[in-house]
Amino acid sequence: MSGPLRARLTGVGGYLPRTIVTNDDLAQKIETSDEWIRARTGITQRHIVSGDETTASMAAAAARQALEQAGVNAEDVDAIIVATSTPDQVFPAVATQVQALLGITKGFGFDISAACSGFVYALASANSFIQSKLATKVLVIGSEVFSRLLDWNDRTTCVLFGDGAGAVLLEAGAEEGEGVLSTHLHSDGRSGDILYVDGAVGCAGTTQHLKMLGREVFRHAVVKLSQAVDEALEANNLTGQDIQWLVPHQANLRIIDGMAKKLALPADRVVVTVDRHANTSAASIPLALNEAVRDGRIQKGDLVLMEALGGGLTWGSALVRM
Repeated sequence: MSGPLRARLTGVGGYLPRTIVTNDDLAQKIETSDEWIRARTGITQRHIVSGDETTASMAAAAARQALEQAGVNAEDVDAIIVATSTPDQVFPAVATQVQALLGITKGFGFDISAACSGFVYALASANSFIQSKLATKVLVIGSEVFSRLLDWNDRTTCVLFGDGAGAVLLEAGAEEGEGVLSTHLHSDGRSGDILYVDGAVGCAGTTQHLKMLGREVFRHAVVKLSQAVDEALEANNLTGQDIQWLVPHQANLRIIDGMAKKLALPADRVVVTVDRHANTSAASIPLALNEAVRDGRIQKGDLVLMEALGGGLTWGSALVRM
């Protein structure tokens, strides 16, 4: 008897906005410094949208790269899932805008809002659609214009984030032991007040700025990401030494270093982009994965662990054999 359908990752792509804002650029506008930002976060610069760049246009650009690498025509895609907290409009969904930009006229698309954990949530959803035979080729995209949500006078938050998009293509037909091995999702609304956006769309007198209690977020991240990592390893009867690559959410270099130590992974087995991209929320994992695949670090057959925590609080992990 054949086993359940398995999803394999066949293509990756990314897009970063043209405009780069360095720490020194920010220091000219607010009370901060390159040294202060680097010491606390590891960030040196970030990309910020300009001109005609949007959440949808970046998502489509990243998706095109993923399709090209996979050798798949856009019209063969039957589902698009976009993880974003910064859609261009309340609706239609970014996913349907991407569908139109790619010239796809069949299948379905929708957005997921799970903050910085959004890509892991979207990957899990796409895997489930393939396993249940509702789709065979799914574009999974994280795309964010977080610069929209920032108070550029608040040095505790505006230095942390950037814009960008990353994409992967999942296809049915993975062999035993390859593809998406497992995904693990969690949320706890009791901690929603430590990382959130104040105000709501259409409400007069609201600013819609990101608010964060940094120390509390850090404390929760260390505990919850450790639990999510353990869960993924236990579900697959593995240990940290079995992991070839850690591709974590790119929020803070200290958190990333902590996860690497937990897995006993050397620094050269951890994909780090936070220094150049800052925190691109749902786009951070696929952007990092795209970079490491395209520069040859991550090879076919490598075991990759992804993990993220975001506002909600939401968190989760995914284990993928490339």
